[in-house]
Amino acid sequence: MRGHISRQEPIFENRYDAGRQLATWLTEYRNRSAVVLAIPNGGVLVGLGVALALNADFNIIISRKIPLPLSPEGGFGAVTDDGTTILNEDMVKRFNLSQQQINYQVSQVRAAIRQRSLLYHGKRPPLVIKGKTVIMVDDGLASGYTIMAAVESIRYRQPREIIVAVPVASATALPRVEKIANRVIACVSGFGPEFYVSDFYRYWHDPSDEEVLQCFKEWGLRHRPNLEAMGKK
Repeated sequence: MRGHISRQEPIFENRYDAGRQLATWLTEYRNRSAVVLAIPNGGVLVGLGVALALNADFNIIISRKIPLPLSPEGGFGAVTDDGTTILNEDMVKRFNLSQQQINYQVSQVRAAIRQRSLLYHGKRPPLVIKGKTVIMVDDGLASGYTIMAAVESIRYRQPREIIVAVPVASATALPRVEKIANRVIACVSGFGPEFYVSDFYRYWHDPSDEEVLQCFKEWGLRHRPNLEAMGKK
């Protein structure tokens, strides 16, 4: 990593710039039949640059924060598109959440994930992951639970290794994710009483579904499989 940043300062122009910078930390995986899995929406914009630079396959894994009742900006865990769920037990205890409240919030997130999955996956078949290096990309790690749920989900598909790669991560999220991923790569980590991923970007917005789909169209137009690896003389 570049190092710790104690004050809030922009490091990346936008998510596309972040993807280009992150790719320079991952050059050892170029042309190695890696699979880049991005977490929508913001992670897809970052993942595009990574996938193109590494000449890697590109797809998504949907992982969503489970929002706190009456405080949706906060979360107490995450759910993925295959139902894998991870709870932040400290938050569950702090807010004294009942099992009924947990089940309701999880069911709401799963319903939203189903709708998004139909839109994003479309007719594209799932990628073969077994035995491959999987590089999981998001636009940043705050608590880390969203990508932790994604890592647990992908483990069931038996990859050779799972690399978590992000432009920025909080100092508290890094050790959590390092416990379950084979490797964690972040351009920079930040710490302080308040940490927001958006503070590390000069231009920050909520990407639309159309922008996410456009990323996959661009990857499809620009991606060229490594013919040498496929045995072409």
